[in-house]
Amino acid sequence: NGSWVPDIKIKARFIEPMLLRRAEKLPEGAGWTYELKLDGFRALAIKSGRVHLRSRNDKDFNAKYPAIVQALTPMPDETVIDGELVAVDESGRPSFSALQNGSATAPLIYYVFDLMILACKDVTSEPLTERRELLTQQVLANLDEPIRESPVLEATLADLISSVKAHGLEGLVAKRRASRFEPGQRSGAWQKM
Repeated sequence: NGSWVPDIKIKARFIEPMLLRRAEKLPEGAGWTYELKLDGFRALAIKSGRVHLRSRNDKDFNAKYPAIVQALTPMPDETVIDGELVAVDESGRPSFSALQNGSATAPLIYYVFDLMILACKDVTSEPLTERRELLTQQVLANLDEPIRESPVLEATLADLISSVKAHGLEGLVAKRRASRFEPGQRSGAWQKM
């Protein structure tokens, strides 16, 4: 119901992440983009006066990840972004155990991959490509480490799958370029393998 953020002007129905549908085989073609499936905690960053970092299940992450919250303060007010909190090991790979155990030596990064609301404007009905462009230009341009954009991978699906396997990574995510943001839905516009 959104009551956990009493000062927010954003409607609560937007404060829910879009969900990934599990797939045995990811779709291919020009209508799809690919990203790494990161092995971390999904988190929404909401700025309304101050930054609120919330888990996918609406748990407060502010006290647990204060450096991330601080790094997000330059975000435009009344803005909601979607991303993943990831701890990386000494070789630069995501390490869920380091994240879960709160390792002080593993660097923590917040990889951002979508924008739901920008300066009070609902952008959920815009296509993913437009939301990502707004995210890059209007939000991420003002943020520094440890906030990063989750990169779109430019290669064939077969090459990406081979690379993910060779490096022992979690998996891949396919997103329909024209997809709108569907809060709480597992429509298949975003798929994971």
